[in-house]
Amino acid sequence: MTGINIKQPLLDQLPKTLQNVDQRRRRLRRHKSAPMAEFVPGEMNDTKDDQSLPHYETILDKLHPSFRKVILYLVIYVTIGTTCFYFVRDQIRGKKVNGVLDSVYFCVVTMTTVGYGDLWPNSATTKLLACFFVFSGMAFAGMVLSKGADYLVEKQETVLFKAMHMRDKASPSEILEEIETNRVRYKCIVTTASLVVLIVVGTVFLVKVEKLSTIDAFYCVCSTITTLGYGEKSFSTEAGRIFAIFWILTSTVCVAQFFLYVAEFNTQSRQKELVKLVLTRRMTNVDLEEADLDNDGVVGAAEFVVYKLKEMGKINQEDVSLLLDEFESLDVDQSGTLSTTDLTLAQSS
Repeated sequence: MTGINIKQPLLDQLPKTLQNVDQRRRRLRRHKSAPMAEFVPGEMNDTKDDQSLPHYETILDKLHPSFRKVILYLVIYVTIGTTCFYFVRDQIRGKKVNGVLDSVYFCVVTMTTVGYGDLWPNSATTKLLACFFVFSGMAFAGMVLSKGADYLVEKQETVLFKAMHMRDKASPSEILEEIETNRVRYKCIVTTASLVVLIVVGTVFLVKVEKLSTIDAFYCVCSTITTLGYGEKSFSTEAGRIFAIFWILTSTVCVAQFFLYVAEFNTQSRQKELVKLVLTRRMTNVDLEEADLDNDGVVGAAEFVVYKLKEMGKINQEDVSLLLDEFESLDVDQSGTLSTTDLTLAQSS
């Protein structure tokens, strides 16, 4: 009894905030959709982990699944293209250095639409093959390679943020928030830096290996990465074509992503200006009438938010109408609110 008398006053002295926190925790534990705590499988059973066989990760295992898929598709495409062009190599004219290497080089130049002209098809079969691989290569580069490039750029965003804020002690949540807010700007910075590096590397390589002048090397680089490919300057040595296979793929995709991010950045900037204009503009009686969706003479918080989102261009009236129709179909008892009874009746009907 004395123990109970001592403990009860102590419980009564606890701050109400702590009691509320404890109640919220209990509700969270009872809630069926409460988030599961993250755990490491090894922490669940240390004994079992010690007895398990060692697992050695390969380089592919460390890559993101989407990036592994990009590599797989690229290898399949280049392998098929190289095989086809190798069997018809005698029907391809131009300066050749090695049968297999020339086939891979011609496949990459065709896929990226660079088309130097140092190798060209000279029969109906090779011309039809080139037509097929140029269209399929454009689709592949647009749908698959761009995803891989986008993934690599996103991986560098965190590195860029940390480099720009080395002296600031930012938490992981602050880093994520900053990256999400300025995602497009960071993408533009990363792709610009990558493009400059690729241009410099390509120019230096052409000067050192292909023995071109600095102007001709830079001219060849620019005509390559923009897929212009005039053809009077190209990779003609064996080492040059080995380098070109990887460099052309990387540089052409990087240029495409650069212009994509620049366009996205301009669109986002215009969108932010529109949002700022909408938020600073004062409401009028006409705005209140338009925001009054249920025509009851007053505008609630939900109606105000919907109206402002429409002004910002984030949603339109068709989206609102579709959502209202779905709400009315779920609101079986026509009460203006949704409950578990409404959902049960709607599913049964």
